[in-house]
Amino acid sequence: MDFFTVPTLSFGVLYCFFVIAHDRRRILHFHVTKHPTSNWVSQQLREAFPYDSASRHPIFDRDATFNAEVVETAKAVGVKPIRTSFKSPWQNGVAERFVGSCRRDLLDHVLVLNERHLKRLISEYVRYYHEDRTHLGLYKQTPAGRETASDKTPSTNVISMPRLGGLHHRYGLVA
Repeated sequence: MDFFTVPTLSFGVLYCFFVIAHDRRRILHFHVTKHPTSNWVSQQLREAFPYDSASRHPIFDRDATFNAEVVETAKAVGVKPIRTSFKSPWQNGVAERFVGSCRRDLLDHVLVLNERHLKRLISEYVRYYHEDRTHLGLYKQTPAGRETASDKTPSTNVISMPRLGGLHHRYGLVA
């Protein structure tokens, strides 16, 4: 789990919190706020891991927001949190790569208006990330496990399906 900041059109800063599963790089939960507090993060943990569905070892950095209250909440939902070392973002590389991908694929190309707009954009990006975006670490598969199209008949046409408002495309085959 981690945070990343997003500047807005009015020069404000929004914080996007997310929880990512390391096995298939699935985004389990995300939310956006102007003011992240430990109470807010604790609530996000409860929403991310309802009904004893928590992973065994969530990894988070030494951000001041991840204080003792958040650690206690994590333990209360049945997990043993692991903290990265001081100034060591590579120790949570899967989360850092998601932040980089989100910035390169989406946030570097749009101006965010407000919280609601960012939440809609991130929601669309998570759908794209799960269903369309392939990952080298998953042997060029998607986190959702989309099947590769392999119909090679002469009458097959390639169609383009725009994603993220046309920033990216997914291509499919139709007979």
